[in-house]
Amino acid sequence: MASVELTAENFDSTITGNEIVVVDFWADWCGPCKMFAPTFEAASEKDPEIVFGKVDTEAEQSLAAAAGIQSIPTLMVFREKILLFSQAGALPPAALDDLIAQVKGLDMEAVHAEIAKQQAEVAE
Repeated sequence: MASVELTAENFDSTITGNEIVVVDFWADWCGPCKMFAPTFEAASEKDPEIVFGKVDTEAEQSLAAAAGIQSIPTLMVFREKILLFSQAGALPPAALDDLIAQVKGLDMEAVHAEIAKQQAEVAE
């Protein structure tokens, strides 16, 4: 699956409606973003079960602000609606492949249990 354009209108539904979503925050004027784009597209072709979305930070300034984007490119990875990874900077292909493999291999029951534990501790 090639990457899809994410906007303020479809961002939340994309995150909540898919198991794994990899998001690239970018801009047309950004050199590193343009260099990272082929790596991102190649990954989207290798893992068609994952949604790869791109957010144009110029066109979607409110979405970028809501996501706390301060540098681009910024890559975010969500699984089961949980933000697992957020980092500015372009990743080389091997690092992106490794990140995706790690996200796929996570024990999400343990992640959900840890989040519930932390939320309970904060509530006390």
